[in-house]
Amino acid sequence: MSESLINLLNFDRQGMTDFFVELGEKPFRATQMLKWIYQFGVSDFDLMTNLSKSTREKLSAIAKISVPDIIEQQVSYDGTIKWLFSLENGNAIETVFIPDGDLGTLCVSSQIGCALECIFCSTAQQGFNRNLSTAEVIGQVWAANQAMKVLPRNKRVISNVVMMGMGEP
Repeated sequence: MSESLINLLNFDRQGMTDFFVELGEKPFRATQMLKWIYQFGVSDFDLMTNLSKSTREKLSAIAKISVPDIIEQQVSYDGTIKWLFSLENGNAIETVFIPDGDLGTLCVSSQIGCALECIFCSTAQQGFNRNLSTAEVIGQVWAANQAMKVLPRNKRVISNVVMMGMGEP
């Protein structure tokens, strides 16, 4: 059932607007949804109180806001954080936060495996599986941001996002 739901993280602003218009909603609903997801970090439609109950019920029936699940989190002495995420299809990917003063860079995966076959790289030895969906890439940023909020003594923010060096296009 969950796999047949539309993951709203796949939409950019225009796509979100089109989605709401197709539902018979006003275009401004897209801005409300984007604020709930990206400014407030909310993924539960029931908590989106400026949407009518009927709109929330409609969304619950056809859509989801789904991010990869954290399998493992490792925090280094220097503040570097590495997450291993599980994807819905059983594959796993890594995301790394690299601190730099009060700021930090988040390295996200865009593929499962790599097609370059470099002999020194363990990822390349896995072979290439597929490119990640927009929701899977955005979901890494969203989940890492949420995880960092609950880490003790963490005052750093994600200031840069870069793609992992796995032969991405």
